[in-house]
Amino acid sequence: MAILFTFLIGTLLAYLVCRAKSERARAVIDTILTIPLVLPPTVAGFFLLYIFGVNRPLGELLAELGVRLVFSWPATVLAAVVIALPLMYRSARAAFSQVDPVYLEAARTIGLSELKIVTKLLAPLAAPGLVSGGVISFSRGLGEFGATAIIAGNIAGVSRTMPLAIYSAVAGGREEEAYGYVILLVVVSFLLVLSISIFTEARTGRYRLKTRV
Repeated sequence: MAILFTFLIGTLLAYLVCRAKSERARAVIDTILTIPLVLPPTVAGFFLLYIFGVNRPLGELLAELGVRLVFSWPATVLAAVVIALPLMYRSARAAFSQVDPVYLEAARTIGLSELKIVTKLLAPLAAPGLVSGGVISFSRGLGEFGATAIIAGNIAGVSRTMPLAIYSAVAGGREEEAYGYVILLVVVSFLLVLSISIFTEARTGRYRLKTRV
């Protein structure tokens, strides 16, 4: 669920920022959306706890609606999205920026709608960058620890993620249990990186073939 939110929000924000006319506005938005990438995760978690805490206005509003975010599994999703979003946004931003605007303008001159331009032209051309961003942000969200520990806690069966499970196992002297989680995360990370390489090489190969033809 976290990767779906991260991919959709990051891609949409990148598209909107690329279409912004003001360079100053783009710079400000870039800075705001990139800050979680350079802040320590514990700081990001502190801000999330400050915003969504039960004694805060937003937290109280959610409580009145019957939603308790802090120390629950949705909090782990929120933490993963906030921490991974900058990677998805920056990757999508770069992918969209590398698409030659001449293609987009040519599509507009023949009467294509903006929706078709995005879905039929821009997204396919930017696909390698979008896929890479999605995989990298998923990996970052999968390994999130600091922000998750602060806003979601480390509650077994409720908000304990694999990084938190590794920490708990090591702290409790259960090394064999920790080994299992570590091996699983290493295998998943390897497969994710391998998938990026395969996809990129496949796209590059098809492009070279079309160029030769």
